[in-house]
Amino acid sequence: MPARPRSALKALEEARFGASRTLNLRASLPTPQDAVARTDQWLRTQQAHQSGEVLIITGRGNQSIGGVSVVREAVQKLLGRLRRAGVIASVQENTPGSFVVGLAPLRTLVEAPRRHRGHADPVPTVSSLPGLDRETHALLIRVAHCALDQLGVRERDRFLDDEVRRQFSLITAELPAGSRRDEHLRTALLRLLAEYEES
Repeated sequence: MPARPRSALKALEEARFGASRTLNLRASLPTPQDAVARTDQWLRTQQAHQSGEVLIITGRGNQSIGGVSVVREAVQKLLGRLRRAGVIASVQENTPGSFVVGLAPLRTLVEAPRRHRGHADPVPTVSSLPGLDRETHALLIRVAHCALDQLGVRERDRFLDDEVRRQFSLITAELPAGSRRDEHLRTALLRLLAEYEES
């Protein structure tokens, strides 16, 4: 079967993924370290906001020494780590210069064992939680209840405080910094609740 012309392939990718589901690293020519940092943060944000597949364009490395893309290799290693951490569910080569990545349900991330997550941050105490508005705090408590139900915990009141802190720590570790952090947190909590309710 003959290869599709590049313009036709690009049109298919744009129709399938659109701008919000595409990370084009090739356009900015980042260093491998910058590409890994951008891809890591972008995928974690995507997971918190939506499900399904996304497209990461690394480029083939045609202009690289030996024709091997160091950016592509660095991103490919990162994708393996993020799969083990519960951020992504699948990785498939789309073209020699791009990957189709299936986002894992947000539940996979918060239920993943801490040793696989790559974060050694301490869980904050209740007094160190930032001032959450009432709606966000209520969502966080609902998520903690769902998580404890899923584990089969009967005496939920005894463990609720710890679970609220744990969920807060896990979710906020994945969110981008900035003025919209509370909005991102609420979006992630609503997605997580929807996933629990579907199960």
